[in-house]
Amino acid sequence: MRYKVILTIATLWLSSASVYSQITDASKDSLFIVEVEDSGQPDKVLHAEPLYIDLIRDLGARKGEREWNVGFGISDNLRFDTYEALVEYEWAPVDRLGLEIELPFTFYAPLGGDGRDSIPSNRLNSVKLAAQWSFFVSEAYSTSMAIGYINEFELSSFNQFKSPFVVGNVYNPFFVVAKRWGNNYHTLIYTGPRIEQHFESNSWHSTYDINTNFHYMIPGTRNFLGVEFNKELSTNDFDMTIRPQMRLGITDDVMIGIVVGIPVNRENERFSSFIRLIWEPGH
Repeated sequence: MRYKVILTIATLWLSSASVYSQITDASKDSLFIVEVEDSGQPDKVLHAEPLYIDLIRDLGARKGEREWNVGFGISDNLRFDTYEALVEYEWAPVDRLGLEIELPFTFYAPLGGDGRDSIPSNRLNSVKLAAQWSFFVSEAYSTSMAIGYINEFELSSFNQFKSPFVVGNVYNPFFVVAKRWGNNYHTLIYTGPRIEQHFESNSWHSTYDINTNFHYMIPGTRNFLGVEFNKELSTNDFDMTIRPQMRLGITDDVMIGIVVGIPVNRENERFSSFIRLIWEPGH
């Protein structure tokens, strides 16, 4: 009889501990969501945003928000390795409007017996200027929508700098819709055309990007696990890269994002990796 009583008490204790843990996690999630959504005006919905195709400030950005990003990546190609680096600053001058300036660099290293002359030249790819306006933010539906535009002034490679300095332009309007399901599950779609103009030949090339994202935010934290599906459509061609990823909070205002790229139906690119360091001053 005594053993039955002890067993019953132990079972009840374990059950209550499990329930308490679940309630604690749920409470943490709710408190974090409240902190983001109800700490100011106007309305804002907490979304897990992709790490590779980065947004222009948060959806529903509030005036005064700002963020620095430093990124580094490496791609394994058939004939050479590609090293990517970027410096990016984004801020919200007014509610719901995000602005961004980015400097992306690319460096190349030959593989095997290939010489430097057989690979592309190192370069500051472009000066990217971007704007994003969140025109729909609903806390009731945990949904946000935005439109935006990115303009890239493409620059010549380092060994041909200033001859000419600007060699082309890229026009990239886009649309974003994001929804949070419950407290932890997040989906986002980022899509739009990308139109490239080369000044010297006056040639044009266009593609269409469809990027779908799924993320799970760890209870009680800003950390998440997720995946991006980056799809590019052009005339008689389709490319897709699957990018599993995770974001970890280092301090209250610093996070790090880690991304792995797995190409599907890409002729020249193999695996890649990318790291993004995120600093939100005054967070």
